[in-house]
Amino acid sequence: MNPYAEMVATHARLLREGRAWPLGGFPTPTRPAPAADAPRVLIFSPHPDDECIIGGLPLRLQREAGWRVVNVAVTQGSKTDRQAARLAELQAACTYLGFDLVTLGDNGLNQVTPKSRSTDPSGWAIKVQAIAQVLQSHQPRAILFPHVADWNGSHIGVHHLIMDALATLGPEFSTALVETEFWGQNYHPNLLVETSAEELTDLITALTFHVGEVRRNPYHLTLPAWMTNNVRLGGETVGGQGMAPPDFPFGTVYRLRQWRAGAVHDRYAGGRVVTSQEPVAGLFA
Repeated sequence: MNPYAEMVATHARLLREGRAWPLGGFPTPTRPAPAADAPRVLIFSPHPDDECIIGGLPLRLQREAGWRVVNVAVTQGSKTDRQAARLAELQAACTYLGFDLVTLGDNGLNQVTPKSRSTDPSGWAIKVQAIAQVLQSHQPRAILFPHVADWNGSHIGVHHLIMDALATLGPEFSTALVETEFWGQNYHPNLLVETSAEELTDLITALTFHVGEVRRNPYHLTLPAWMTNNVRLGGETVGGQGMAPPDFPFGTVYRLRQWRAGAVHDRYAGGRVVTSQEPVAGLFA
């Protein structure tokens, strides 16, 4: 018997069966609260659910080093009739993971796109100010946000929004920049972070609280495959062309740099692969 036929059939069967599995409603695990002075990492999420999809690194910072993870809901989606429900789903997902949640206005920011940035400079400036206030208030050790070519208009818009906000804060503000990818490949990554099976299970479970979205498109079921492809991809784009991929099944690719003295600076040369046996907080020492 060809073992690959069984592998493919099993994978297809689980994707079919998974559509009938429960969404949301899982009991919240008991987790230790971060210290009052714990370092903060902010996730600037273009949409509710991004905090779960790209959250492997902040989840490890929380669990390994006691960091406080704060998800900033930049938007609550573009469909106004779904924004209240999406906020409730987001609150449940963040509660499950132990992430704090910051919202902007009553329904998040609207029209966070490159087009809005170029055609509505006064409106864009108001959005930039809102993000700058969050950064000043939280003084994060690190922030996560999409890279500049992440295809989706809101993802690209959030990238520009963060960079424009940083430019208003003056030379004394400093934070690590962690650029994420989901819709479009980042051609300049320098970090691949392993996600354990337990951590991935928790990210998927939290993602199921976004019931209205995953019921429409069950992308929570494909998250393991995406993370496995990240390892295949990051093994070479981060580790070096022609290099063998690391020996772990799940991971996320990022670009890590530093905002300092009003400009972007490299934190290190080359790329780094961080396994589950290595302390991820060491990246920010």
